[in-house]
Amino acid sequence: MIFTEDKEIKHLLEQINRTLEDRQNANAGYRRSVLNTKRMLSNISHDLKTPLTVIIGYLEMLLMQETLEKDKIRKVSHKANELKEQIDRFFTLAKLEAGDTVLTMSKINLNEYCRETIIDFYNILTEKEFEVNINIPDPPVFVYADREALGRILNNLISNAVRYGDAGHYLGLTLRREDNFVFVDVIDHGKGIASSEIPRVFDRLYTLEDSRNREIQGNGLGLTIARSLAEKINGTLTLKSIQNEETIFTLKLQQFNY
Repeated sequence: MIFTEDKEIKHLLEQINRTLEDRQNANAGYRRSVLNTKRMLSNISHDLKTPLTVIIGYLEMLLMQETLEKDKIRKVSHKANELKEQIDRFFTLAKLEAGDTVLTMSKINLNEYCRETIIDFYNILTEKEFEVNINIPDPPVFVYADREALGRILNNLISNAVRYGDAGHYLGLTLRREDNFVFVDVIDHGKGIASSEIPRVFDRLYTLEDSRNREIQGNGLGLTIARSLAEKINGTLTLKSIQNEETIFTLKLQQFNY
């Protein structure tokens, strides 16, 4: 460290220090990027290899049989579709990050849209004997968004709540307004997520350690895509969770008043 009273030299030293700090930050960012890329490749390899292994196994059994068993064929079909969905998610995120996704923004009645979306889950909610609490006000609430993007976000959140909040057998969906903003809360009473994990849940390359949470995060893409789409329609997606009590994913959008 050099100490001086000369203003010009002092200013120069400050600039040099800032440059060095920026370079250190850039190097650290690069190292994180390399590490994240390695993790991503590892995740991709695992997520694609697992269903492929199952598919190949069932196909080998089918080839050894004289008659085809429909149950095994259904399992092969299920795993093949699971693999296709995973590949689709990889491509979706790649397009989002490359800026190649074209959105068609329009005025949407969010009350109706939320009702239509939750109805699609009626059969599975009934089958799993979920308690369902829907709180959607009668006065229409409008947002300016892309219908497909909004649908993917809500479907992802509700699917997660149904699948991974199964222990609590509860699903809540609340639509509320505050100032010029609209909030959609998707709530479950499942196992929840540790507070230490919450800041990184939306990281595309982060996999939660807990086995239940490993499933909810999957390959680290579902929630990442949902958050990215929320940002594309000028919104935010956040999470609050108290383990073994309640988990709330909240989509925040600007209210459309025209």
